[in-house]
Amino acid sequence: MSNRDAAPGFGLYVHWPFCATKCPYCDFNSHVRESVDHGAWARALVSEMEHMAALRPGGPLTSIFFGGGTPSLMDPCTVEAVLSAAEQLWGYTDDIEITLEANPTSVEAEKFKTFRAAGVNRLSIGVQALDDNDLKALGRLHSVAEALATYDLARAVFPRVSFDLIYARVGQTPDAWEGELKEALTLGADHLSLYQLTLEPGTPFHALAAKGALTLPDEDESAGMYDITQSLCAEAGLPAYEISNHARPGAACRHNLTYWRLGDYVGVGPGAHGRLTVGPARLATETLLSPESWLAAVGEHGHGICQQTELSPVSCGEEYLMMALRLGEGLSLARFEALSGAPFDLPRAHVLIEEKLLEHDGDRLRANPRGRPVLNRLIAELIA
Repeated sequence: MSNRDAAPGFGLYVHWPFCATKCPYCDFNSHVRESVDHGAWARALVSEMEHMAALRPGGPLTSIFFGGGTPSLMDPCTVEAVLSAAEQLWGYTDDIEITLEANPTSVEAEKFKTFRAAGVNRLSIGVQALDDNDLKALGRLHSVAEALATYDLARAVFPRVSFDLIYARVGQTPDAWEGELKEALTLGADHLSLYQLTLEPGTPFHALAAKGALTLPDEDESAGMYDITQSLCAEAGLPAYEISNHARPGAACRHNLTYWRLGDYVGVGPGAHGRLTVGPARLATETLLSPESWLAAVGEHGHGICQQTELSPVSCGEEYLMMALRLGEGLSLARFEALSGAPFDLPRAHVLIEEKLLEHDGDRLRANPRGRPVLNRLIAELIA
């Protein structure tokens, strides 16, 4: 791995909080509104970016990510305004990655060429399932046929395309997931995000499960599906570079790597988080969750930041450990020391290395295939 490949990067995250409908498993900051003033939102996003650039000047940006919500519902003019401002405020690397999340409906797909012309060069499609009954159960508005058509169109327009699938769904068996994943792998994507369905507090799915009206596959079945995911993707040339993300060599999501490597990233829009190096300090920023409250705050103050905290070196080290151990490349001991101000306590990791859950190789400490499914336990023991 070259120094360039392992660099943390500098990213901009833009949160678009609106969706056509709220999925029953989703706990993201997403909202359904009858209408949106796209011009007002474009101005507000740019205003907050200007505030952030005054706080954390300098660049260049290595990645931009439009997340949500459903960013493909954005007016392309809003995307263009944000990208134009980002380039003026921080500048771009020559190979900047600009990702936009999309849902596979025909109406949004018509915008793809306009998004591409604005500068988006990577599309992430929320396919979620290749089974129409399961899509309906997940609250998705699209069919499998629409998802596949959207994927084909995206590949014709964007240089890089990724899509998401959710497994361990209600009633799903390991054999069914194996068949579905094999089908997905025939599509030739260079990046797949494969998430196990979890019951998040506050969601309709969580409430149904509490009443006994919804049951997910048991722990053994879910573990079997995870193992199937790892083996099939590796065989297809898309090994896991992160617990839930698989990519061909060179196709990893650079923006998400910035999070996991604890690089700097600016977060704008409702509920967006950021990590900014300002002089010797590292700041955590968080903006107001409510779209209306955020928009009003930006109009009054030029930003919607509701919390800005200076992180201690110990906190930075712990956050880096929690994030980097998700990666196949693992944790850099030198980067840990640079962030935390102290060397990593290798003797504390020795027991886990002896249990063959962690591996230590030069500057790197990583969870091996046995350790990754129990990563929460490893992290808890390392930061206890």
